Amino acid sequence: MLDLNKEYKSFLKDMEEKIQNKEELDYIKERFQVFLDIMMTQMDKMVKMKDEKIAELENKHKELENKINRIEEIVEHIEEDIYSEDGFDFEIICPYCNYKFVIDVDEDKTEIECPECNNIIELDWSGNVDEQEGHCNGGACSFCGGCGEGEVQEEQLQQQPQQNQQQEAHQPKKEQNDDDM
Repeated sequence: MLDLNKEYKSFLKDMEEKIQNKEELDYIKERFQVFLDIMMTQMDKMVKMKDEKIAELENKHKELENKINRIEEIVEHIEEDIYSEDGFDFEIICPYCNYKFVIDVDEDKTEIECPECNNIIELDWSGNVDEQEGHCNGGACSFCGGCGEGEVQEEQLQQQPQQNQQQEAHQPKKEQNDDDM
């Protein structure tokens, strides 16, 4: 800014030396001052516009930094979940009371107590949901509602056709009349 002021003074001095007519000199000085005011106003507007853009960029930069920080936190929690040393969680639904609860995977455990009804639940880590060796797995068969009930219901289903045949044998047969036809 000092160089500009110095240059301005040098310009005025040069004009005074070169222009002998006082009226012309005053006119040129006045006209030049108007021109300078316009230039300075325009420069101020440009500087103000640049400052506003810089402020806007700084705000956007802060917003992006906040978003990046939030993403980093999320990724950190995901990494903790993926690489957790605590093991994996496994959801259990009690076959006795239908209570849902979560346990850590521990293939050494073969049974667990339901925290709701306190019944013992056998754990099968193989992932096989079919019945094994006559043990009920809590409603997987079509006629069972849980351990022990399946055998009773299966026997009832097998006995039902026999009971129907016995009931038919004891009922008197209707005689058909020729008039009914």
